[in-house]
Amino acid sequence: MSNVIVMGAQWGDEGKGKIVDLLTRDIDVIVRFQGGNNAGHTVIVGDKEYILHLIPSGILHEGKKCLIGNGVVLDPGVFWKEIEGLRVKGLDVSPERLKISKKTHLIMPYHCALDGAREDYKSAEDKIGTTGRGIGPCYEDKAARIGIRAGDLADHALLRSKIEAALVEKNALFTSLYGREAISVDAVFEEVVAAGDCLVPYLADVTGEIWEAFDSGKNVMFEGAQGIHLDIDHGTYPFVTSSNTVAGNASAGGGIPANRLDRIIAIVKAYTTRVGAGPFPTELFDEDGTYLQEKGHEFGATTGRRRRCGWLDLVVLGETARLNGPTDIALTKLDVLSGMKEIKICTAYEYKGERVTVIPQDQGALGDCTPVYETVPGWDEDITKATKWEDLPENCQKYIERIEDLTGVRVSIISVGPERDQTIMR
Repeated sequence: MSNVIVMGAQWGDEGKGKIVDLLTRDIDVIVRFQGGNNAGHTVIVGDKEYILHLIPSGILHEGKKCLIGNGVVLDPGVFWKEIEGLRVKGLDVSPERLKISKKTHLIMPYHCALDGAREDYKSAEDKIGTTGRGIGPCYEDKAARIGIRAGDLADHALLRSKIEAALVEKNALFTSLYGREAISVDAVFEEVVAAGDCLVPYLADVTGEIWEAFDSGKNVMFEGAQGIHLDIDHGTYPFVTSSNTVAGNASAGGGIPANRLDRIIAIVKAYTTRVGAGPFPTELFDEDGTYLQEKGHEFGATTGRRRRCGWLDLVVLGETARLNGPTDIALTKLDVLSGMKEIKICTAYEYKGERVTVIPQDQGALGDCTPVYETVPGWDEDITKATKWEDLPENCQKYIERIEDLTGVRVSIISVGPERDQTIMR
């Protein structure tokens, strides 16, 4: 299969977990390269459901090595809880299979507290719908060069000194601006050490691990979190995440050169969803939106929040193609559209009296765009048992082909249900 990047092409929740799990059978090493536990992958294997927030879903496959890259921000307590949850289910989560880059920055208790305090302080119209997991404040400290890295867990004196330094500024914010109580250095140190000591055996030179795989001719997958249009630079700013979610960040977040990446698979949900605030031109507020939400079980794996639902937006996907250069599309949740008489595809926007086919770059402009739709016939047939292209209804095939025409990217993987075997490979 060579070295492949798997990334979400919309606003997250595209079904990356299933596709990554499916492709892992031909992969030797899986690398998570950005984000934190604000993302959630749901994978169904037989009668068991696994929800993974930090650990790559390759951990569900025996013999696969899973790596957490330097671009990730990691909450030690959440990570250890995830390890314990998998271990209870009989999975091997030993340090031989799972490794954390020593350069990975740690989400501290004060990051989560700061995340919540800020959101509470904002007016209703200024809230961005953060998950409150401390992701943004952790990335802030990383950029400010005052962050705490996973490698620091092995040196308690260094760890404590960094916590003390960080809390000088953080406690000033808590007490003077947000009206909160100061956070104790001792309390933070004890909490982090309790989980951190368990993680020390998992620390490694992840770049070295990846190069060892390259040199051995092994296949490596770089697993993205969230979606392209939540990218800190290229997303719907300020309603974005705090990291770069574009495919190019697999190089920086994994610590390897870009010329070692061969294939980019964009995961596209057959309709569009979004969690939290932010512009969403094709959002539906009628019975079609309710139908998609209910049939698609559109609730976030991380927050449990209801996902906003709308028609497939090819302007958004066109921008995804421009930013990432995908070689393939994996189309997910196609079965959810079964039973709809008509399906709409957004092919352009009306913006300031003009028809545009690219997303306007001015902040807030997407919220002023009106979608221009192309209507295609739906299909009534149940496609959940389809195993090959020919099993799909003609209108379903035409829907897929229209996506290919408008994006210029081949749909090589089609998901027709949540199970591993409910997938068509073209």
